[in-house]
Amino acid sequence: MIWRKPAAEVDGDTSAKRVLVIQLGGTSSFIQALAAAKRIREQHVGARITLLTTEATKDLAEKAPYFDAVEADGKPTEPQAITALIKRLRGAKYDMVYDLEGSSRTNNYFQGLRPWPPKWSGPIAGASHAYLDPERVHLHPLDRFGAQLAGAGLGAEPLMPELGWLRATMRDAPSLQPEFFGIRGRYVLLLPRGSDAEPHRRWPQAKYIELAQRIASNGVTPVILGGIEERPIGAAIAKAEPRAKNLVTRPDLFQSIGLAERASFAVGDDVDLMHVVAAAGAPCLVFLSSTVKGAPSAPRGRSGVVEFTAAVIADLPVDQVDRQLKNCGVYRQAATA
Repeated sequence: MIWRKPAAEVDGDTSAKRVLVIQLGGTSSFIQALAAAKRIREQHVGARITLLTTEATKDLAEKAPYFDAVEADGKPTEPQAITALIKRLRGAKYDMVYDLEGSSRTNNYFQGLRPWPPKWSGPIAGASHAYLDPERVHLHPLDRFGAQLAGAGLGAEPLMPELGWLRATMRDAPSLQPEFFGIRGRYVLLLPRGSDAEPHRRWPQAKYIELAQRIASNGVTPVILGGIEERPIGAAIAKAEPRAKNLVTRPDLFQSIGLAERASFAVGDDVDLMHVVAAAGAPCLVFLSSTVKGAPSAPRGRSGVVEFTAAVIADLPVDQVDRQLKNCGVYRQAATA
């Protein structure tokens, strides 16, 4: 059950002229928070919206169409810096704050703005739009954000991340095209997890190699993406299947979004990049461990995400993944292209 603030308590006031959005997490958390930021932007037309975030997500945030200003010093560690940040927040005189972080840190920021804090939406007792549903910790982040914003009067429609605005923002730059990396025709993204991860949480290298060979044999290019930790597995896949394109560590975040936007499909482990790829619009298949505790946080995207779950991810067969690609028409589309 998703908690909603009683209608009589909802304040749908859209008169705020200075709005602050706080999100201090990593890439996957930020991608999901962007769905909430879109809703906030739509609600506060004409307002000046500032994002308080970190250096890790600053570049993407500055390109997003939802913020007028981005401040990337949201997680100071020194007491003097924390005091300076709270002083700056007080001086900005925000009319409304949407706390999408909801941590002890942001609770401290709220307390630091007493005795006259701005209107505040978040899981903080005493806030004007407190979201205190005890079940919130069991919700997917997008459902949690949706319930929080509904409690602040911003509508109850489901939130879905999307990154389609990036190509227009970057004027469809050549670096966003598959051809920039020598990719021609249809392709499937492979997003493995590095071999240093726990075995039960990653699909094994041998199965990625077999899948890449099947994909290539059907006239589609396997394209491997990942970070430094994935270099060994990327090299191994490309060595075993020369028709694959190993792009591990080569594209930046924006280029990865561009590649995902035009991919036929994406298959991979539950890595941060999978959240990016799903939000960019690629239909996805993600491997999830049923032994991981905590709230669900699987990637979501407008083209759909298929979840393959097992206690030991390595047990998931290549045949099942390959069949999913066939059922989704990936190979058929390649044959008629």
